Amino acid sequence: MAADKGEISARETKEVVLGFLEDAEPWQLRSPQFPSKVGGRPAWLSLRDLPSFPEVECEICRLPMAFLLQVYAPIPGQDRSFHRTLFLFCCKTPDCYTRNDNKCMKVFRSQLPRRNEFYPYDPPPEEEPPNDPEMDQSVLPISGVKLCWVCGCPGSKACSRCHAVTYCSKHHQTLHWKLAHKRECCSQEACSVTTSPFLFPEYELVTEPEEKDVKDEGKTKQDKREEANAEGIIDCPSLADTLAETDLEEMALHETEDNKIFQRFKKRIAAEPHQVLRYSRGGSPLWVLSQHIPSDQDVPPCTCGAKRIFEFQVMPQLLNSLNVDSTGASIDWGTLSVYTCSVSCDCENCYYPEFIWKQDFSSEQHM
Repeated sequence: MAADKGEISARETKEVVLGFLEDAEPWQLRSPQFPSKVGGRPAWLSLRDLPSFPEVECEICRLPMAFLLQVYAPIPGQDRSFHRTLFLFCCKTPDCYTRNDNKCMKVFRSQLPRRNEFYPYDPPPEEEPPNDPEMDQSVLPISGVKLCWVCGCPGSKACSRCHAVTYCSKHHQTLHWKLAHKRECCSQEACSVTTSPFLFPEYELVTEPEEKDVKDEGKTKQDKREEANAEGIIDCPSLADTLAETDLEEMALHETEDNKIFQRFKKRIAAEPHQVLRYSRGGSPLWVLSQHIPSDQDVPPCTCGAKRIFEFQVMPQLLNSLNVDSTGASIDWGTLSVYTCSVSCDCENCYYPEFIWKQDFSSEQHM
């Protein structure tokens, strides 16, 4: 099935919507198009009260985080969430990923009613507006907020010589100075380069519903157990079609709980191996291990008092497209699960922090 562009439905359902990467024109990934996307600079929804440094600071190394992805997920029938986007940031320091916790990541929720001060009431055009010049990505329209050249977050610091380029932090100012600004400062080239090497490669997130495995529908648990026994695999039905023979032999020798969970993970994604995101508001994540799974007490309630529920997870396949490999170390995860306010409480014109849970492939990476 071809992937569909557009919003991800935020209705509470156990159905799963899959996200895939696709190239897109730059104008399609800007704020007025309400994109779901990976990498590049954030396409901010509300243009006021943006999260800024130190709100987007890694709690381990204390350096600014990079924008990883955003998911446009309005809630049907809820006016305050007519436009609704979740923004995920992550640290780029490999050493911060050696512990199995979420201190190197943050997620924010922004939402607006249909009538708001930033966007027209009617849907955005499906073609590039003919009179829309190349957007200045250093200043937000309407609000006039200046953005960091390196990361696209609010930049309150300016170059003391040319005053033409702004930064979120001293760290990013130093980074840009060493990279290019030292030779470009006070010249016409100072703002000509729009691509920062700090940013992840930019893609559109397109979606399609996950197709159910119709082969297993209508079969009882006993039916599946008998089929598994006939193939010499206990409690792991229908794996013969998706796993290599060596994997089957290993499972027969080492029937551990982690192995069962991981094989279930592999089987579930085998039909669409390029999926980078799974969306299921009110559903359940697909875990890679039986350990380090959050309990109800591990997921804090929203400050409004409502319970937080699972909304989407980021798959490890995304790492293959982020250009993060390095000698000896790299950022890494097994899966990232995002939990949000179950009522999506009012946060108009602000960016409200939500909760993220990081699970690694190795249970030995616990704190």
